[in-house]
Amino acid sequence: MKTIAQLLFLLPTLLLAQHKVSGKFTPAKDYTYALLYEATPTGTNFIDKSEIEKDGSFHIQLDSSVKPGIYKIVYALPPEEYNFDLIYNGKEDVALNFSIETGLEFTTSNENKLWSSYTKSMELVNMTISNFYSQESTDQTAYKDIFKTLEDTQKGFEDASKGTMANTFIKANAPYIPSSFEDLPTYSQNLKRTYFENVNFSNPLLLSSDFLNDRVLAYVFGMASSTDNNVYMANVDSLMSQMKGTDAEVQTTLLNTIWQRFVMMENAEVSNYIIDTYLEDLAEQTNNGELSREIINYKKNAVGNKAQNFDITLTKRNKEINTNLYDLDTSNRYLIIFWSSTCSHCLAELPEVKTIIPKDVQVIAIGLENDDKTWSTEKLNYPNFIHVLALGKWDNKLADDYNVTGTPSYFLLNKDKTITAKPYDLEELKEDLK
Repeated sequence: MKTIAQLLFLLPTLLLAQHKVSGKFTPAKDYTYALLYEATPTGTNFIDKSEIEKDGSFHIQLDSSVKPGIYKIVYALPPEEYNFDLIYNGKEDVALNFSIETGLEFTTSNENKLWSSYTKSMELVNMTISNFYSQESTDQTAYKDIFKTLEDTQKGFEDASKGTMANTFIKANAPYIPSSFEDLPTYSQNLKRTYFENVNFSNPLLLSSDFLNDRVLAYVFGMASSTDNNVYMANVDSLMSQMKGTDAEVQTTLLNTIWQRFVMMENAEVSNYIIDTYLEDLAEQTNNGELSREIINYKKNAVGNKAQNFDITLTKRNKEINTNLYDLDTSNRYLIIFWSSTCSHCLAELPEVKTIIPKDVQVIAIGLENDDKTWSTEKLNYPNFIHVLALGKWDNKLADDYNVTGTPSYFLLNKDKTITAKPYDLEELKEDLK
């Protein structure tokens, strides 16, 4: 009776803890936690987390409430950069190994192994195609053999993955296969024309994963014959044409991904083209207030536009003088730095920044702080900087006006307070200050 009672006691636990996601991060010292999120077409839902053990291992139990779908493991901050997708079908454990150097490898889970093996196989065949064209070969027998391999690989994985969630991705990724020899311009044109032929922009699995984001980025940037802005804009137009009739929320999400990439590249011409032609209207159509505000802030802070004005208090001969950015006339160039006295990256970078500032540049350091305790002491290390205290940190109006999402952030201005550069990091800052 005791054994039966123990079994009955354990039964709820056995039912709840159905499967698990586990793995190993290398090197272990570089990782602290693994966080599991359910990915949906509209966002993510936190599921659970696991501390990374000394040997790099982690374990996350999945109960019966965890539905089949796409999940993300977040392993560092910011989460949108340091994550990877996995498929959970509700029928099997998922085990993996991960390192920045070697990437992601699934050791358990047929679903994920299939998709991983498929992408690697297709990559090898595509490299062979690329080599064929780069060598300007006209060997039609070799050409036919290469594309026969591509066709067989696609069909083989489609057949092997029948009944799995991975099959959705494999079929959506089906490549263009020419029926006869094509020169490079013809092949490229047909590849571009059919790139989304097998993609269902309404499929919830595809929408929940990184698949569509990766595909539209590859289309706009990978299908560009040059880095000419007219080519980029034509590719954006072509993409939007192929997404015509797709849900506006989906169009907004995917186009925002492309826009953010051009913003990061500081390509103001294409960024503004995307806003003016499509994205601003889509943000309004979908009532996406956050995106609308981001667009407004971008327009205010784009390279070539005048920087947002703000109050400045100067101390001269122990006397405070109230002025503002626009009225400041102490230099030919100005460098605005958003920083924080509690930001480790800032405390590491600012001492070096201090050593590279040319004589014609005046630094205005805006401290995003919760209080002035550490800031009051830390700012003394930079006596030649003009210091502005922005209490409330991320909620401060200046952080919003300048669309600052991380520290340190840099804005280089000319004498007229026009933004001439927005260096992404210290190395870019060094170049822009020359």
